[in-house]
Amino acid sequence: MRQRAVTNSNDGVGRAAGRPPFEFDLRDEAGYARWREWKLSNRIRNDEQLVVRIENIESPSDTELAAIHACIERVNLVIYDTGGQLVDKPALRRFARRFGLERLDHNLCADEDAITTLSVSRAGRKGEYIPYTDRRLNWHTDGYYNPPGREIRAILMHCERQAAEGGESHLFDHELVYLLMRDENPDWVRALMAPDAMTIPPNVVDGREIRGAVTGPVFRVEPGGRLHMRYSARTRNVIWKDDPDVRAAVAWLQSLWRSGHPWIYHFRLMPGQGILCNNVLHSRSGFRDDPETGQTRKLYRARFHDGVRAIEGIVAEGAEDAVVE
Repeated sequence: MRQRAVTNSNDGVGRAAGRPPFEFDLRDEAGYARWREWKLSNRIRNDEQLVVRIENIESPSDTELAAIHACIERVNLVIYDTGGQLVDKPALRRFARRFGLERLDHNLCADEDAITTLSVSRAGRKGEYIPYTDRRLNWHTDGYYNPPGREIRAILMHCERQAAEGGESHLFDHELVYLLMRDENPDWVRALMAPDAMTIPPNVVDGREIRGAVTGPVFRVEPGGRLHMRYSARTRNVIWKDDPDVRAAVAWLQSLWRSGHPWIYHFRLMPGQGILCNNVLHSRSGFRDDPETGQTRKLYRARFHDGVRAIEGIVAEGAEDAVVE
C-alpha cells in the first residue's frame, strides 16, 4: 500500500487554471502525479463555496456561468441558487442547454418530457423504488443499471419544495474517490475497470422482464479522457465479479461511506436551489413530509447522456470575476 501526502492550499473558488492532461491510465504514473497535485490543490474545501447565485435562470450572466464551470471543473458539481425563483421544467431544460446538456434519459418513471418529478408516491410503480419514498437513499451514481450507450453523464436536480425535516444530499466527486482508491491500492482500480466487474440483474415486474441484466465496469475512461463511474452501494440486486481485488475494492468503498470522509459535501437544497453535476456519487438522508403545512418534498431531476461542457469563450473571459456565496 502506498501512502501519499494530502494537501490543499486553495481556499478560494475562481477558475481552476492549468488542469493537466490525464486520462486515468494506471500506467501513467507521471501524468497521475501531476493531475493528483492539481486536483488536491483545487479541491473546494467547504459546502458553502459550492453555491453560485443566479439572478435570472433564463438569462445567466457570463460571470455566473463562469463560476458554475469553475466549480464543476474542480469537483464535478455545483449548487446553483436562484434566490427562491419559481422555475418550471422548460426553464430548467433551457438552463441545461447552456452547458451542452441535450440528450435526456427517458427512464422508467420519468414524466412525459423525460424530466422526473421526485416526490413521495404511495401507489403505483413509483412507490416500489426508493427515490420516490421518504427513506434513506444509499450511495450510488445515477443510471448504474442502464445498458451501454445509455450512460448517465450529467444530472440537474432542482428543488421546488423542501420536506419538513431531512432530505439532505451527500455528494462525493468520483474523481476524488478514484484518487483515494488509487493511492490505497491501484490493483483495486484496475479490478473495477474490468468489463465484467458489476452486474445488475434483470428488472422483472409481474413476471415480465422490462430490463435485461446489465454488466459493465465501475470505472470507465471515455473517449476524450473523461472518467465515468457506475456504482451502487446496495447489497441486494448487485452482483460483483468473483475476484479478490473486486471484493476488496467494494469493501473499501463501503468503509469509505461509513467513515464520513471530510471530502464529502453535505447540502439540504432549499426551494429555488439545484445541483448540476457530472453524475458524482451521491446519497440522501431520509426525510419527513408535513402535508398540513405544505412541506412536502418535491424535486425535478433531469438526467443526461451528455457531460457538462464548457461554452467556448465564457469561462476564459469571465473566470477571473467568478464568485460564489
